[in-house]
Order: sequence, then structure tokens, then C-alpha cells
Amino acid sequence: MSHRQAQFNQHVLVDTTPMPDHIPKVEEIGTTSAPLMSAAYFIGDRCKAFNDDYMKCKAEANGRGELECLKEGRKVTRCAASVIKDINTNCLKQFNAHWECLENNNHHLFECRKAEMDLNQCVFDKLGLKKTIPDTPENVVPVHLRAKQLYSRFPGPQW
Repeated sequence: MSHRQAQFNQHVLVDTTPMPDHIPKVEEIGTTSAPLMSAAYFIGDRCKAFNDDYMKCKAEANGRGELECLKEGRKVTRCAASVIKDINTNCLKQFNAHWECLENNNHHLFECRKAEMDLNQCVFDKLGLKKTIPDTPENVVPVHLRAKQLYSRFPGPQW
């Protein structure tokens, strides 16, 4: 009995099958996890209606949502791309500072609150979008607005 060595393919596999004509065309976001995480709450603020439509479609598709909800999914992608574009156009310095902090701190939000506050303020001032954490009780200060982050390496106020 001979042992065969595992063979790994180093090529990137891309499905070149074109989408059907009835599915709206859309460019992919084309960014990594840190910028997406940095912009996530703003994407949620602007794109809530599209996200809700997509999730409703998937829930009603009886397990075929990936195929039957492509139209709704494309709207989500286009909306998210518009948020990234607007943030890059209006708040590039703050956006880069925040996502680079996330990238360098294992995506720990609590390590990047100063950069986050600057980004939140710029995005609110220039785009009218705000970070809101769903289901935060009304009588509790949201975690991103607390003056001290529990696990942060930096003592004292974070901004």
C-alpha cells in the first residue's frame, strides 16, 4: 500500500459562469474585514431597509434564499459599497486610522475607541449616519461611549 502526498492547488478558483440577465449587476465591495468592521454600524444605519428585505426573503425562501434572493442581496451590496465610498470621500483620515487600529489590535473594538470616536463624529457630521448598537437598554451608556474601556491597555479616558 503506497501513501500519496496531498496535492494542493495554488490557483485561485473563480466561477466564471455569468449571472442570469434578470439579476442586477453589482461590483463586489473589494475590502478586507477591518474596514468592513469599522464601517459596519454605518452600513447598518443606511442600509437597514435593504438588509431587512434580504433577510425576509431568505426566511421565506425555504432554504433556497441564496438562489432566490440574489436581487435583494445585490441591493445590500450596492448600498454597503455606497457607504464605504462616502466614508472614503468624506472621512478618509479617520476611517484609515480606525480600521488600521482594528487591524493592529486583533479587531478588538475596545482598543480603538479614540479613533472610533473621531470616525463616528466625522461620519455623523458629513453623512448623517450614526453608530447605534441594537437592543442597548435606554438607561445604560452604550459601550462605545463609555469613558473607560474595561479591557483596554490604556488607563483613564479613552478620548
